[in-house]
Amino acid sequence: MSTRSASDIRNESRFAVLRQLLSAGMATRQQLAVATTLSTATVANVVAELQDAGLVHVVGKGASAGRPSSKLAINNEPLRLLGVDIAETYATAALYSLSLEHLDEHTEPLDDTDNQPSTVVAGVAAAVRGVLAKADVTPDRVGGIGVSVPGQVMPGTGVSVFAPNWDWHQVNLRDQLEEKLELTVGVHLDNPLKAVTVAALWLGNRPATDTMVVVNLGTGVGAGIAIAGRLVRGTCNNAGEWGHTTLSQDGRACRCGRRGCVEAYVGVPGMQATLAELDPDHPAAALHQDAFIAAVVAGLEADDPIMTELLDRTCASLAYGLGDLINLLNPDRIMLCGWMFRALRTWILPRLTELVAAQAMEASLDVVSIEPLEIGRNPVTAGMAIFALEDVLARRGLPSRVV
Repeated sequence: MSTRSASDIRNESRFAVLRQLLSAGMATRQQLAVATTLSTATVANVVAELQDAGLVHVVGKGASAGRPSSKLAINNEPLRLLGVDIAETYATAALYSLSLEHLDEHTEPLDDTDNQPSTVVAGVAAAVRGVLAKADVTPDRVGGIGVSVPGQVMPGTGVSVFAPNWDWHQVNLRDQLEEKLELTVGVHLDNPLKAVTVAALWLGNRPATDTMVVVNLGTGVGAGIAIAGRLVRGTCNNAGEWGHTTLSQDGRACRCGRRGCVEAYVGVPGMQATLAELDPDHPAAALHQDAFIAAVVAGLEADDPIMTELLDRTCASLAYGLGDLINLLNPDRIMLCGWMFRALRTWILPRLTELVAAQAMEASLDVVSIEPLEIGRNPVTAGMAIFALEDVLARRGLPSRVV
């Protein structure tokens, strides 16, 4: 079992203070101590460190029974954060303030038939240049940048270990990005599910909970896990590859090279395979993914029996997979997100409520809610901006005032 160092504990305290300031807008030191359950001495030291780094400043005076107390807030002036979401068909770069206010974004389309790293890197660079130009922000004002890439990623080395959708193996993506982007800060590379889960912890409309799972439904599927309000990464940052757990023994071939994975039935290509089984000549089965989902939506709106059966089969497979998550982790929340889910949530959510009940243990089912992830705009770019903020703190050094 890994142990937390003094540095880890200090970082957790800093993030607890920053998260509370983000949530409250402004607060006194005493209010921060109460809200975070940190000691008043710890809060005082953390605030002093953040003020020294220029990340927190005094914005007024608060009422107090004794001497007046300063009201503090995150300082939005000095730096900007970039969060980048790379998917199979696009690269979106979003600009954030230090308080994680979404300022602007720019999306560049990617050709999903050309998956060379150089092509993807060029698309990311164009997206970054686009958002900086739209927001009139010079590169020297970027304090940190986080870039998400699908598949298994090692943040410490900046290597995309395995991206099954692109057949990438051991691609040193961080070096290529840093060379192309020409920013004054390094790139933090991570997995999108890790980013979405961190965004849910920081920006969700409810407090961080003991155990929650964020499930992404799109071209691929996966799960981000938080236990006791902390992101679960696993030994090599590979926790949450729920999409590659087995749903059917010797089932459909999956892009990961195995057979019968959840993703092979629930991801958009899996849905296309299901439609081809239901109706081999259906014209929608061969459409590009975006157009395919649009055709599914149109069919469901028209009560088309084929599309209704497609939805039922997809939701049944999804319910089996979610039942496994509920039985294994006993979460109090499962939050659904992803571009496919956003398009079909009107039909997916009611069916899941009915179907998951037959797959989960009664006691675990009684305490879990299945709901959409509601944090506004793109949770992947928001989460990557949070990782970029972590890098800002690390680079600033912030030596502890506690000996």
